[in-house]
Amino acid sequence: MQRGARLYLPFTAIVDLDQLKLALILNGINPRIGGVLVSGPKGTGKTTIVRAFADLLPEVEVVEGCRFSCNPNFPEALCAECRERLEQEGSLPRTKRKMRVVNLPLSATEDRLIGSIDIERVLQEGIQALRPGILAEANQNVLYVDEVNLLPDHLVDDLLDAAATKVNVIEREGISISHPSDFILIGTMNPEEGELRPQLLDRFPLHVAVGRGLTIEQRMELVRRNLDFERSPQDFHQNWAEAEESLRERIMRARESLSSVVMSNATLRAVAMACDALEVDGVRPDIIISKTAITHAAFQGRTEVNLDDIRLAAQLALSHRTRRGGLLEPPAPQDIDEAIVRAMDLARKKEHRHSPTEVPSSGESTGRRFSGGRFGRGKSYAESASEGGKKKLRLRFETRWGILSGGLFWPS
Repeated sequence: MQRGARLYLPFTAIVDLDQLKLALILNGINPRIGGVLVSGPKGTGKTTIVRAFADLLPEVEVVEGCRFSCNPNFPEALCAECRERLEQEGSLPRTKRKMRVVNLPLSATEDRLIGSIDIERVLQEGIQALRPGILAEANQNVLYVDEVNLLPDHLVDDLLDAAATKVNVIEREGISISHPSDFILIGTMNPEEGELRPQLLDRFPLHVAVGRGLTIEQRMELVRRNLDFERSPQDFHQNWAEAEESLRERIMRARESLSSVVMSNATLRAVAMACDALEVDGVRPDIIISKTAITHAAFQGRTEVNLDDIRLAAQLALSHRTRRGGLLEPPAPQDIDEAIVRAMDLARKKEHRHSPTEVPSSGESTGRRFSGGRFGRGKSYAESASEGGKKKLRLRFETRWGILSGGLFWPS
């Protein structure tokens, strides 16, 4: 990868970090996933791999000549300039360009991030008086924040607004100008230097924690490759060109097949059941898991999401999520895996039987519904009937995992 005259270590040449590589690749295939947070101690290659990722990014379609790289396929998200051109000309000229990584430095000012307005010019020239900022450059690109946990609070607020709405709004002296700002958000952080605000943490769809768990052989290979790269960057890139091109082509094939991947109702139910069981906050995790699982299936060359896809997606999407309103720590990897496997088993059975919430309407039994109990959230039923000359009280409790039932007998 080349930025100006500088070459960076190729993506495929980086030792280990397989899960992080996969998370980045999935975002390259499907930018709608939205990004990834990389956490780990210093010296683990977090920044190196993000820089290397830029060379694998695909091309995107933009409005030719637009300062904000508007997507011509979404007229409702066009900037004011492109909307005006569309009204006057009836169509917009299109071109393709490669996605790139836009860096947000910690020292950036608010005007540099969101852009600035010349009040005198804006009254005469409108949006032309806007000086675009980093959020304008990031539209249809990757926005990279190194040491994101150290980002000043006022910049975090601006970033949250843009990430949530996909629009950047600049307001000065009663004048408001907006433009699209839809980006893949990638952040790296060292947990030893401080935590990340929960509001920003939730905006990172995927999370990968990297550590120091390299074997001796891996450490030796890492040193060899770095020495070879520093000795002759051009030759090193040439040696890895075939591997880079092969991965780039695989990403493009996956992008083309993404729309043909299907997710069964049972699989979707399993995702919802697992997220409910783990008590993660909100419904965003369900959406992210589904998008990621579909993208992984496409990357593997399949047209239907399977258990392995949602297990991987859940690990990436839930490992940093707050639970029960922030009262619980993020779920452990083993808990996530067990929840997904168990939910998938129950979801498949659910597709082949009637809803367990139905109470029999015939026979001698009558039922009433109540809630509560030590089982937590769910639905309970009490049924009374005669059996063998004895009265029988049968209790049934529908939990998030299935049906718990039992009976008590007493003389009639």
